[in-house]
Amino acid sequence: MRIKIEAKGPNELETDVIKKDLCTLCGACMGMCPYNVAYQGRPVILENCNLDQGRCYAFCPRTGLDLDLVNSILFSAPYPSTALGTTQAILMARSNDRKVLAQAQYGGIVTALLVLALSEGLVNSVVLTRSDNNKLPTGYLANTPEEVIACAGSNYAAAPTLEALNRIPIETDDKCAVVGVPCQMQALGKMRAQSSGYQSNIGKVELTLGLFCTWALDYEKIFRFLREDINIKEVKKFDIPPPPANIFQVYTENGIKEYSLKLMREFIRPGCATCMDMTAEFADISIGAVEGIAGWNTVIIRSHKGKELFEAGKSKGILETKPLPSENLQHLEEASLIKKRRALESIIKDTNGEADFGYLFPSKNKVEGFLKR
Repeated sequence: MRIKIEAKGPNELETDVIKKDLCTLCGACMGMCPYNVAYQGRPVILENCNLDQGRCYAFCPRTGLDLDLVNSILFSAPYPSTALGTTQAILMARSNDRKVLAQAQYGGIVTALLVLALSEGLVNSVVLTRSDNNKLPTGYLANTPEEVIACAGSNYAAAPTLEALNRIPIETDDKCAVVGVPCQMQALGKMRAQSSGYQSNIGKVELTLGLFCTWALDYEKIFRFLREDINIKEVKKFDIPPPPANIFQVYTENGIKEYSLKLMREFIRPGCATCMDMTAEFADISIGAVEGIAGWNTVIIRSHKGKELFEAGKSKGILETKPLPSENLQHLEEASLIKKRRALESIIKDTNGEADFGYLFPSKNKVEGFLKR
């Protein structure tokens, strides 16, 4: 029998998630009412709200996540006890478009697939993350390939991307793609699971592209640190090269500044410690870097819809693909399992060793096996 997650309101969201440092700043609770907003990389509730239950609490990925339910809705099967979630194919790929490669991170697969989806009419807009002149990342709704390409690249600071999805007028017939990290894919999964009970824009989402993510940085903390060393307005892009580099790179107009990842870990958002998903397991297609092979993306195709789009990209010559070396796949699985175990251990520690698995309580029997692997 599936455990029912109690419906609660914004006051409980503040108590159960924000004040406990579990918030991932995914943006799922923002853009639907005037009370919940993001300010300088922080969630802020502007006014008290007396609702007994609300979409903000229902859609939050940290208020109760039933992995079996969401996986069944998305992929017609229970959540698998594997390192990488539901998969149809795992390979490496890169874009053949020089314009895309010039702007994008690594192989440019995210940008290439989004441009293809827009060109083919699968979607007419894309929910992305865009940074302002101070490199503050926010949600952004792109409508053209040029706007998509302009948003390419990584910031590494947490961004309330889903706020842009929530701000699309409900009455429009827009069909959109959403690009996000694992917690944002989890929030979209919860929206689908509760679509009959709460009004949302989840019915507009035709495609989801997930980004591999080990952690996200706290905007205020990381940029306060960086401002002591560089002019933020001169920053061109950020990068974390695949292992064994172990560095955080900041590309500026005056060259590249490098910082150890050990130092950067001081600025990780606390909520990341309890996330067990590294590869965005609830996306149609998940995309990351390829360890040790520059200029290529690791691609995990999860859904039939994702497979159709990817195959279309191959047939049109937009994408180049190769098998992912077995040692890379093994390292990816090992890293994913390590993240799962660390997250579960952190949750148990935070719940005083009672092993109730925190927000994963509906999936306790499913996830506790990861602790033994």
